[in-house]
This record gives sequence, structure tokens and C-alpha cells, in this order.
Amino acid sequence: MEKLLQGLREFQENYIPDHQELIQQLAKGQHPRVLFIGCSDSRVDPTIITQADIGDLFIIRNAGNIIPPYEATNGGEGATIEYAMEALDIRQVIVCGHTQCGAMKGLLQIGELEEKMPLVYHWLRHTEATRKLVEDHYGDLPKKEKLDLLVAQNVLTQIDNLQTYPAVRSKLYAGTLAIHGWIYKLDTAQLLAYDEESKSFVPPYSKIQADQKAAKVLKPGGLSLTFNDTVRPGAGAPSVALPTFSEPAQPHWPGANRLSPKQAARIYGRAGV
Repeated sequence: MEKLLQGLREFQENYIPDHQELIQQLAKGQHPRVLFIGCSDSRVDPTIITQADIGDLFIIRNAGNIIPPYEATNGGEGATIEYAMEALDIRQVIVCGHTQCGAMKGLLQIGELEEKMPLVYHWLRHTEATRKLVEDHYGDLPKKEKLDLLVAQNVLTQIDNLQTYPAVRSKLYAGTLAIHGWIYKLDTAQLLAYDEESKSFVPPYSKIQADQKAAKVLKPGGLSLTFNDTVRPGAGAPSVALPTFSEPAQPHWPGANRLSPKQAARIYGRAGV
């Protein structure tokens, strides 16, 4: 607690005097353009990972970065999503999972949670689709690889759940909303983003700015990378034109070579890499 109080003093004595204009602007109202849906894990802080300032992110955090499907619950997640879409006119959504996720570890042994932690048990039931897919098709994977696969698939499951909300579906149809799937790797602090076209989690070189029209050319790691991050309208599919490398992008996720062709196509784009 002493550390927190010291941080509060530093915030009041150092940050506030240097950011008076921003603080006065935010006092009149908030205008975030990104809804960040992440895990409650203390090691995954959205503002630190993205180096965002106050007022930049509208944040939902819970165990397992889970979004219950529309009308599955009347909890705060649904109300926050609706407010973000309708009141704040959010144009970008990030669903961010992370390695070594305790909620996903619990999902691996969900039967043991019903008596020990009944509230956690019922909460994790909202991502039963993730557990069943992985257990039915990859039950023989080593525990570490299975956990990594759960983390990745859970991000995609929550993106699917997010699209059940009317306010989200409407914006997707109009082409005024983009949804991004991220994974934060605790051991390296590396962040991977889901590329819808290649079905892979890759380094997110594309900026998250839906109103940026002009294409740019970057050269990360010696590769020529062209992208245009404008939103493409469509029949409900979250879609942003993501990086196209001058040579084939490789899946950046452990266990990629252990997947069947069907699952590789779903998550990584191809198998046996």
C-alpha cells in the first residue's frame, strides 16, 4: 500500500502539473477511440503495453478476457460494450489474451472448479466453445501447447461472441468498426496480432487508425511491408487490411507444427510450418 501511496504523490506532484491541458480537456468529457478488452491478470496492463495516456482507452478487464454472448448475462461487459458503441462511438476494439493465463489453465480442468470456485466455474462456461474445440481435436497435445492453443482460440471465440451484440453488428455492417485479436507473451513482452487474411498471429506492424486512408511502406526486419488500415465494410466480418510481407509470413505461435490442416487453417493459415 505504501508503494501505491507514493505513486499517487508522484502523480499529483509530477504528472498533473505537466499535463494540465490534457486533464482540463478530459474534465469536459472522454473521447476514447479504442475499446480494450483484456484479462484482469496484474502482469498485463493495457496502458503500459500500449503506452497509452489517460483518455485513450476504454477498458474492460476480467478473468480470461471473456465476453459473454449477447443476452447470456446482464453483467457489466454487455453494458460497457453497448455504451462504447452507442455513447462513445468507438471505432476500434482490441480483444487481448496472454500466455500463461490462469483462466485458461482453469478451463483445462474446469470439472474441478465447480465445488472449489463455483463463480469462476460458471464464468468460464462462457468460453466452453474454446475448451470443447481444443479438447475434441487436440486433446493429445502436451499441456503447455494445449494451453497456448486455448489462449489463441479463446481470443477468436471472444471476437465471435462480441459480434452477437446488435450495436457491434450494426457498426461492422456499416464498415465503421474494426476488431483486433491480440496475444501478449509474458516471457518476452512480445505482442502478436491476429491477421484475418493469413489466419495467423503475427507482429502487429499495422497501426490502429481506421481513418488513415493512405498506404504506407515500412521495413521491419529487412522485409518490405505495405499496409492500408482502413476498415472494409462487409456482412458483419471484422476486417482491416493487415500487413502483406514481401515473403511468406511464418506463424509466430508455439505448437503450429502440431496442428491438423483444419485447425491450422483456422488459426495459423496453414499447417506443418
